[in-house]
Amino acid sequence: MPQSSVDHRAGAAPAPPRSLPSRFGRAYAVLGSAFVVAVAYVDPGNFATNMTGGARYGSLLLWVIGSASLAAVFVQYLAAKLGIATGRNLPELCREHYPRPVTLGLWIQAELVGMATDLAEFVGAAVALNLLFGIPLLPAALITAAVSLAILTLAPLRRRRFETVIVALILLVSAGFAYQVFRSGPPPAAGAGLIPGFAGTDSVLLATGMLGATVMPHAVYLHSALTQGQYRASVTARRKALRSCVKGLVCALGIAAVINGSMLLVAAASLHGTSLPHESLADIHGGLGRVLGGDTALAFALALLASGIAASSVGTYAGQVIMSGFLRTRIPLVLRRLLTMTPPLAILALGTDPTQALIISQVVLSFGIPFALVPLVLFGRRRDVMGPLTNRRRTTVTGTVMALSISGLNLFLLQQLLG
Repeated sequence: MPQSSVDHRAGAAPAPPRSLPSRFGRAYAVLGSAFVVAVAYVDPGNFATNMTGGARYGSLLLWVIGSASLAAVFVQYLAAKLGIATGRNLPELCREHYPRPVTLGLWIQAELVGMATDLAEFVGAAVALNLLFGIPLLPAALITAAVSLAILTLAPLRRRRFETVIVALILLVSAGFAYQVFRSGPPPAAGAGLIPGFAGTDSVLLATGMLGATVMPHAVYLHSALTQGQYRASVTARRKALRSCVKGLVCALGIAAVINGSMLLVAAASLHGTSLPHESLADIHGGLGRVLGGDTALAFALALLASGIAASSVGTYAGQVIMSGFLRTRIPLVLRRLLTMTPPLAILALGTDPTQALIISQVVLSFGIPFALVPLVLFGRRRDVMGPLTNRRRTTVTGTVMALSISGLNLFLLQQLLG
């Protein structure tokens, strides 16, 4: 796994350790990795679930975004700590400590989760290109694949540039929703959405999708890999690296949480209670245009496009970590991109409703969360794996409760859908 470093031109002396450029470089190394992970939390699946939730139920499900965002910080902290403490990523540790049938099962489900992730990213970016330029969905998805592959070429040898591109795309998404919030204003009684509650089975389905769109399984695997290069023999150095990582996580995922909340509130303020259709991203785009003006609809489409391209690139990067870790096998990024783009292209070719496909993909992601979270919690409590950075009992209990809660929500949803 490539490690984050600052490359210097030949003959140029590195900046002194306490100089401003050196401090900025170290801070950016931490923030860059955190923002790469944060992309998973503002992908097109979030657009579909959050905007649909706001349009249908107003601010009712705002508490789901808040709860899921707090859970995301905790989960990503555990993943980062695992990499820093062991010098291994989660898939590698699964391969080293679990029987081969278990490892293969975990790999298969991780790949299925990756396909669901790719579905959301490709469909979202394709819809954005269609809204902006009228490009049909299938050719638009191919354009997305080409652009994301071009960004991915920066990842192995020039990770700092890769991270810079990702940060720029997230800032574009942030700017788009900041403008939309400015135009729409807050919905009535927005604070009531912070009180937990549902409004029937459909709202539970959406809440599960919002959870799956916020706590992303592939981000757990990826973050443990991004931080494994920070392993040091010195326990003090590892603890210092972990503290820096936590600061970066809070910053990056805090921004992602604000973006997610903004999505729901914009839809609640502008579309909830109206007769305007909101069953698809195209409907939401059109509704924003009619209520708030064409410039707001443009901001929405640009943010969706930036989100889809960034998330598509990061998703393929995570896929390399998954395959390499579980199977000790790598395939060229181009080949992996071709393989992972096949399901979303097939769905678009069959004429499936893109927004419904996005929401269902997020539910699939929610079902995949325990398969990443349970091993993460189990390894974290083992001193033979974590050494001095072994998780405390309350951390293990919190992780266990979270895994059980998510699994219980999934089972309840399944019972409601089949009952």
